[in-house]
Amino acid sequence: MKTISEEGTMVLRDLVRINNDRIKGYERAIHELSDEGNGDLKAIFADMIKESHNFRNQLMEELEVKGEDAQLGTSTAGKIYRSWMDIKSAFTGSDRTSILESCEYGEDAAQKAYNTALDDSNIPEYIREMIAEQRHSLKLSHDQIKVLRDQSK
Repeated sequence: MKTISEEGTMVLRDLVRINNDRIKGYERAIHELSDEGNGDLKAIFADMIKESHNFRNQLMEELEVKGEDAQLGTSTAGKIYRSWMDIKSAFTGSDRTSILESCEYGEDAAQKAYNTALDDSNIPEYIREMIAEQRHSLKLSHDQIKVLRDQSK
């Protein structure tokens, strides 16, 4: 079995951070939504938070096997995304469509990060399979957010 190179370790850390960003983004979205008429979205967002917790834990297990610290922070891109969400809510409010648009933006960023990770040749095949499965699940979440966004317009 191929071991994880230092470059591969960096890729896994980046995916941990992306999932941390996703968790924070959906926590923020839940906070921004009014309680009235948005119970469905809050439940969906809570499920997506759980999904990212699971993905992060799987990635961290691989890092721990190598004796690496997973660094539980968030990425700079994620901080920028959350700041963008703050600015956008100041101008457009916290309505359902605006929040879904922000969430779709975050899901696009997650897809890009996972696609980049899968393009990296430093990832052993067994980890590549795990990342591909996570990406597929995230794609389904992305598509669900996009449908909800389109319906809310």
